[in-house]
Amino acid sequence: MGCTIGIDLGTTNSCMAISEGGNAVVIQTGEGPRVMPSVVAFTPAGDRLVGIVAKRQAITNPKDTVTSIKRLMGRKYEELEKETFNVSYDIIPNDKGDAVVRISDGRTFTPQEISSMILQKMKYRAEEFLGEEVTDVVVTVPAHFNEIQRKATKAACTIAGLNVKRVLNEPTAAALAFTDAVERRKIAVFDFGGGTFDISILQVVNGIFEVKATTGNTQLGGDDFDARLVDWIMNEFKRSKGIDLSDDPVAPQRVREAAERAKCELSTALETSINLPFIASSDIGPVHLEMSITRGLFEGLVRDLVESTKPLCEQVMEDAGLTHDDLETVVLVGGSTRIPLVRKLVEETFHQEPVHSVNPDEVVAMGAAIAGSVVSGQRKDLVLLDVTSLTLGVETLGGIMAPIIEKNSPLPIKRSKMFTTAVDNQQVVGIHVLQGERTLAEENRSLARFELVGISPAPRGVPRIEVSFSIDANGILFVNAKDAVTGKHQEMKVNPSGGLSDEDIRRLIQDARQNRETDRDRIKLIEVRNIADQSIYEASKLLNSSRDRLDADSTGELEAALQELRTARDGSSIDAVEGAMKEISMVMHTVRNILNMVDSMEEEDSSGGIATLDVSEE
Repeated sequence: MGCTIGIDLGTTNSCMAISEGGNAVVIQTGEGPRVMPSVVAFTPAGDRLVGIVAKRQAITNPKDTVTSIKRLMGRKYEELEKETFNVSYDIIPNDKGDAVVRISDGRTFTPQEISSMILQKMKYRAEEFLGEEVTDVVVTVPAHFNEIQRKATKAACTIAGLNVKRVLNEPTAAALAFTDAVERRKIAVFDFGGGTFDISILQVVNGIFEVKATTGNTQLGGDDFDARLVDWIMNEFKRSKGIDLSDDPVAPQRVREAAERAKCELSTALETSINLPFIASSDIGPVHLEMSITRGLFEGLVRDLVESTKPLCEQVMEDAGLTHDDLETVVLVGGSTRIPLVRKLVEETFHQEPVHSVNPDEVVAMGAAIAGSVVSGQRKDLVLLDVTSLTLGVETLGGIMAPIIEKNSPLPIKRSKMFTTAVDNQQVVGIHVLQGERTLAEENRSLARFELVGISPAPRGVPRIEVSFSIDANGILFVNAKDAVTGKHQEMKVNPSGGLSDEDIRRLIQDARQNRETDRDRIKLIEVRNIADQSIYEASKLLNSSRDRLDADSTGELEAALQELRTARDGSSIDAVEGAMKEISMVMHTVRNILNMVDSMEEEDSSGGIATLDVSEE
């Protein structure tokens, strides 16, 4: 049986790891960093780019570069209308009302499809790293993700050719990576990433990791900090220069990238500068954006967002039945926890200095890898006990939600409640499954609707209808409604895809399989082109610096090899590019040898050809 990898599918960056000998090892992305930007881009030439190469061309191709897709997972378009998204691409509703991405050529993609492209790239990298096929995965999600969002994430993995062994809450994964199995601890995991915030309380006793309570905000993260800073920069530029950058197709993306860099720099510096030359033009010529941003200014812009996490932290402590003195450790997870203001709030809230000895960008993937070793049977010393993040129930008479499984209930779980009819001789009962904490049904998230048919005619209030909810270890919900008199029952697995039908998923899986080899070839071609660009740069530099010292034949040979590489680089043949790079490498080696000989001859000529001793005759 193959290995099970752990994947942290993040809003800003994604990371993957494998458990070897009980220890988690981060799998390199193959592009330098240990994390991969969660970015997908579509080029005018028809190429699909993922990761760093996609992020690099965001400025020149903003409408076709998709970022922060995690914030759209399993969500309806109408839910997003009150939110601010720091993105350049179009978000529209499809015919089901789900939020989808539209690129400039009119094509639309669901968040699951975009996420599957990121996962495919990670799967490919993992197989390169391990030297074997990878099929099984433990994937993490924010603890406060609802059922639809969890199933949308699982559907994305399925489309990418990955078999999900477990859907694990991110704070639980972080605790797994941080805490030794033999330790006895009560831990708070403060998880503040690029697009989501979670706070969870866990108790670890003799290898049993039990989540006591969890809560959070799936629409709060580092993206919101960036958006605040972008708005301030653009407003300040408009005030000082009289130019509105929001009307420009490229300028806002340049400002977004500069704002993200400034945010990161202000975590270690008290002040940073933003310099964007030729950001706009006016009657007098080009206009540049130049301004300084202090940490105090940035903290003022985002303070309310940071402080909005404090009530959630206090709530989760109350839900867990603990006080600040009961906690041994507070662990920081997610890139946004590098911000000094965030760390200060955590320290003030929990009355202790948080732990940041683990890399917040990697710890979740490492924990997922450890969970993978548990579900695959490699480790027997750990037990994972997670909880539901939100209350689950059904709509009753008057539009009231009747809870069946309360939030923070341990998983797996099965609960039932008895209901009756509201109308005489009612033979059909509609079951409306809801998730949320509000009393009114319409204020909670609708998960599914179905009907129980065949109830025995009887006066209202007489029939006994048992509604059962069961949730497995992955947080997947099953609903069953049964008439106690007739035995008639109806069971369903709540929408497993977050908007995609089973047929949609099968079609996307088939498309992904058909395109898998093509995608790998494209990735390889892009990588080879990047190497070729470096060779072209070095060869051009060598040619320009040595043209006056080379004979016509050597110069012509290098120019010909350079032109051949440029032509191959613009083509679609990997073999042609590699062959041209090999050829130019040999030519450059020969040219450098010739230059070394020329340099030696010039040194000899400058000394007169014969060395003399500076001595005087006695």
